[in-house]
Amino acid sequence: MVGLRTWTPRQRVVAVGAALAVGLLIGWATVLIPNPVFSREIPPVWWNYPVWILTSALSGMLVATYVRSAAPDPDEARSSRLGMAGGVLAWFAVGCPVCNKLALLALGYSGAITWFAPVQPFLGLAALALTAVALVWRLRGQVACPAPPAAPAPAPEGAAR
Repeated sequence: MVGLRTWTPRQRVVAVGAALAVGLLIGWATVLIPNPVFSREIPPVWWNYPVWILTSALSGMLVATYVRSAAPDPDEARSSRLGMAGGVLAWFAVGCPVCNKLALLALGYSGAITWFAPVQPFLGLAALALTAVALVWRLRGQVACPAPPAAPAPAPEGAAR
């Protein structure tokens, strides 16, 4: 993509840092990274790891698109909530179905296993799709060329100057 080729070293550093931060946040809280603070009653499944890693990478790249270049464009006011929605969906997708308090309160323990757990892979796909669409949207906006200002229309003949 043309937008990625125009990135500054600063944007690349932000992309890596943000990807690591998102990866650590989601991985730590959902216990994909084993830790003594959180626990998980149901072990992760194979697809949790690719969704977690890809969402983290896409999120880091998306965050880097918000880093201004040396000469900021005053008209750059594009934003997208798709990336945030993708991150939240990824959190729900890779988390333990019975450790999710919202699912547990709404469905109960057996409902979380019966109803919420089978939906999690689809949440993961939706998370990846939303984050990827947000990234492509932002990257396309980085290479858009501004239109030149319109030339003033010539005054009609006989008009007062």
